[in-house]
Amino acid sequence: MLELRPNCELCDKDLPPESKEAFICTFECTFCIHCTNTKLEGICPNCSGELVRRPIRTVASLKKFPASLHRVHSK
Repeated sequence: MLELRPNCELCDKDLPPESKEAFICTFECTFCIHCTNTKLEGICPNCSGELVRRPIRTVASLKKFPASLHRVHSK
């Protein structure tokens, strides 16, 4: 089950579970579309993996499996 982290690890922008601007790698490192495209060029700085758009969980599934509240922010 994906964590659905609530923010971009680089700029700390809020990324709610329904956001189409969230990108993740296979380790669930999470970045906004702006950082993904302009600073990272689609590559995760932590694992060098590809960043792809994070899937959106349905409202019903979010009730049963809520998104993470834990913010990760690299400095």
